[in-house]
Amino acid sequence: MTAIAVTIAGSDSGGGAGIQADLKTFSALGVYGASVITALTAQNTLGVQGIHDVPPGFVAQQIDSIFSDLAVDAVKIGMLSRPAIIEAVAEGLERHRATQVVLDPVMVAASGDRLLAPEAVDALRNALLSKALLVTPNLPEAAALLDEPMASDERAMRRQAERILALGPKAVLVKGGHGAGTESTDLLLDARGVRRFTAPRVDTRNTHGTGCTLSSAIAAGLAKGLPLADAVAAGKSFISAAIGASSQLQIGRGHGPVHHFYAYWP
Repeated sequence: MTAIAVTIAGSDSGGGAGIQADLKTFSALGVYGASVITALTAQNTLGVQGIHDVPPGFVAQQIDSIFSDLAVDAVKIGMLSRPAIIEAVAEGLERHRATQVVLDPVMVAASGDRLLAPEAVDALRNALLSKALLVTPNLPEAAALLDEPMASDERAMRRQAERILALGPKAVLVKGGHGAGTESTDLLLDARGVRRFTAPRVDTRNTHGTGCTLSSAIAAGLAKGLPLADAVAAGKSFISAAIGASSQLQIGRGHGPVHHFYAYWP
């Protein structure tokens, strides 16, 4: 059977993040990708110039179209900017009994532009976290979900992961890419305990779409049948290599994208 993953997220007109990054990641990892578009963005490497939300009813219709025909193995969720869209997605997941759900709580773009309305944070906590197999916040997103300061060390990262886990997901991956030091360390917390995933920190401006790419790489691993920890390890390896190869691309004048096809392009 062909492994199938669906991304439920916003479109990035610049091609480096969102739906575009997710579909590139699925393809690079040998998984067939379908998509549910929740928002259109006018966006490039310099920032987000505009956001046009898709009506919640049409988001629900896209979900029903895909799940009524395709045998979806995993779901990745990205940008959901409004409470009504979050509720439509939560209801769709419930309706189709989706279980292998990776939720990337996208709140701010690499440029610093906000992608999630403040009033939507409560909806994300209350309606969607409990539907997720895995939630993948970076340090600022974990702090925003909990309404507390950003973690400054691994002990604080673990405490925040424990608090997010208590909100209902089965596992939490707190990503340390916004931290300091020579290594980027992510902490995975679930019922089995804590596991660390580390990689050398790469000094680059090409960080556009890193969170989208990691979460979709994990979803791709789940779609291919990997256990959660193995999917996280494979996803960490993929995003680290994609960031490391990003200097091979000359895209835009701001925060450039990672290189999703580093293994295939000369």
